[in-house]
Amino acid sequence: MSCGRPDGLPLVDAMTPAVLVLAGPLTRDEVAGLCDDVRALLDATGARAVVCDVGGIGPPGLATVDALARMQLAARRAGGRIRLRDPDPALRALLRLVGLAFEVEGQTEEGEPAGGVEEAVEPGDPVL
Repeated sequence: MSCGRPDGLPLVDAMTPAVLVLAGPLTRDEVAGLCDDVRALLDATGARAVVCDVGGIGPPGLATVDALARMQLAARRAGGRIRLRDPDPALRALLRLVGLAFEVEGQTEEGEPAGGVEEAVEPGDPVL
């Protein structure tokens, strides 16, 4: 069940200008508008990433996976990406199951050490 989309961009957090808050179960009818919102946020803020707060979307389903995949594609075509905020563990598992990888806010990027961690160099280590 979903209510109609309001005119204009969805709720945007003023402290972090490129945040898109997704609420309620996502439907196929909303996907085009959400993709437009992602492109508009990237364009308006000049940010390289839009943070999608998915904490309020409810139980995940294939419509949610489809919407997120299409939003990521729209962001990539616009020169950016989306990052998930507060994803439910079930959503993360479902995304992994279908082979989609998303950055999660607060998670280190693959291959990057966690914040505050310094790599030690041992004598005899090859120079990269």
